[in-house]
Amino acid sequence: MSAPNLFLVYVSDAAQAAAFYSDLFDMAPVFTSPRYIAFEVAPGVLFAVWTGRSEHAVPATRRLSEVGLMVPGGGGAVDEVYARWVVKGVTVLEEPHDEVFGRTFVITDPDGNLVRVSPTD
Repeated sequence: MSAPNLFLVYVSDAAQAAAFYSDLFDMAPVFTSPRYIAFEVAPGVLFAVWTGRSEHAVPATRRLSEVGLMVPGGGGAVDEVYARWVVKGVTVLEEPHDEVFGRTFVITDPDGNLVRVSPTD
């Protein structure tokens, strides 16, 4: 069996979301279309933003995903990412705090999807 290799985040505006994630993760898309934009995050693994079919690409459509970024270096590395992202003007939902899995914080993308940073397991 193969491992998952496509991770979709539903958004209302693909270009706006792609600009947000490009800046946040310092990466460029490998595929761009009006409603679907993909980034290669590892060989053969894509992270993509998608509005869904055109009838779903309306602000009233509920979207909620959680994207995770696990960073090496423990709690200090998590705090460093937080400091860099706050300067970018991200919307902070949860400031850095300790959880059962280690230091973490949560921000939101323009659609309210969650982005969690935590230490590498």
